[in-house]
Amino acid sequence: MKKILVIGLGKVGTLVAELLSQRFEVTGLDKTSPHYTLDYGFEILKGDVTSDHLLTTLLPSFDAVVSALPYYLNKKIAEKALGHNIHYFDLTEDLKSSQLLRQMANDAQASVIPQCGLAPGFIAILGGHLANGFDRLRDIELRVGALPRYPNGQLAYSFTWSPAGVINEYLNDAEIIHNGERKKVPSLDGIEYINIEGRELEAFSTSGGLGTMCETFAGRVDTLNYKTIRYPGHGKLMRFLMYELIMKEDKHQLEKILSQAKPPVKEDVVYVYAVVEGWKDNQLLRDEYYKAFYPRLIKGKQWRAISWTTAASVAAVVSMVADGLLPQQGYIKQEDIDFNEFLNTDYGKYLAQ
Repeated sequence: MKKILVIGLGKVGTLVAELLSQRFEVTGLDKTSPHYTLDYGFEILKGDVTSDHLLTTLLPSFDAVVSALPYYLNKKIAEKALGHNIHYFDLTEDLKSSQLLRQMANDAQASVIPQCGLAPGFIAILGGHLANGFDRLRDIELRVGALPRYPNGQLAYSFTWSPAGVINEYLNDAEIIHNGERKKVPSLDGIEYINIEGRELEAFSTSGGLGTMCETFAGRVDTLNYKTIRYPGHGKLMRFLMYELIMKEDKHQLEKILSQAKPPVKEDVVYVYAVVEGWKDNQLLRDEYYKAFYPRLIKGKQWRAISWTTAASVAAVVSMVADGLLPQQGYIKQEDIDFNEFLNTDYGKYLAQ
């Protein structure tokens, strides 16, 4: 793998392209200029990513494509990429999109790896790793939150990544395993309270965070769930907006309101917390992982925690395919990716530090 096309040069896509350009020949594609003005190490093309002609003409020149676009734009890109036997990666949290890709991957002659971000993505790799340390499993509970470090207002939030993605994961049902059975529960339900480093936070169910883990661990666990971490009161207010004001019927307007009310902040924090319980040598044990990630300097530019953790995650998976550490064709689940090999890549080391 030498030449990679990164489509979508927003907050995350720009950094994905920049990181990958340290090793590969990278071209970035978007209809607008990149998110930041830097001395980029990759070529930039402007164009309409919904254009069949553009994709058909451009894609055959590349060995892999990374889509950093909203989930609803990925289908066409994946179809074109797989039609030319090009490795495909994306960041989607949308279950329907990933299920469609699963079907498309049946006859693929290249790797198909969606959900390469933070959650889904890194959290599933971590969860699978912790689970593999047990002889028999009882519970897997995964939690991730991307938050403003210094919140204000009742919503206590900032849209440091796609508002459309946030709304989508708040609206769609979340898949879980409860009492040993796979089922779906409404997002924004199941509120629990977590104390992290002396600060009280809440967590509630959201869709997409588990990726394919319910399928993988069906029949092996009593409990498996994913919840998003927020400051207390956030979930209640989002339910009010979506269901009492019925703004779920106008997602475009809701996205506009939230984007204007809660623009991105420079100082954010990403919390990653995972708990697995089970038996080792007939002894019931509990294994935990916790880290807080903060903004960091990369190539002279300060990047938000949500941007660099997501970008490093997908870049690490791309490099594992390039190095032959992952299958070269077919659909690859995040939880099947080796955690230690992931962290040992040039990009995974960002998350290990």
